[in-house]
Amino acid sequence: MELLTILFEITTGHGLAALGAGVAAIGAGIGVGLIGKAALESMARQPESSDDLRANMILAAALVEGVALFGIIICLLVVLG
Repeated sequence: MELLTILFEITTGHGLAALGAGVAAIGAGIGVGLIGKAALESMARQPESSDDLRANMILAAALVEGVALFGIIICLLVVLG
């Protein structure tokens, strides 16, 4: 395929939806990674508060994953609809 044909196919609804799903997945991966990094650094500084930090980390990671899943579902609805 030529480059212009590939770019044209990406700019249609299906291609943009696939790009949106990919961006949502990458964003969720970065977000969960940053949450885990910050939680581990906090646990290293104050080991006595690790239980509270772990609970907050799991809650924050679940919220990030929920937003990413919502974005992926919207992208799939564009492709299928």
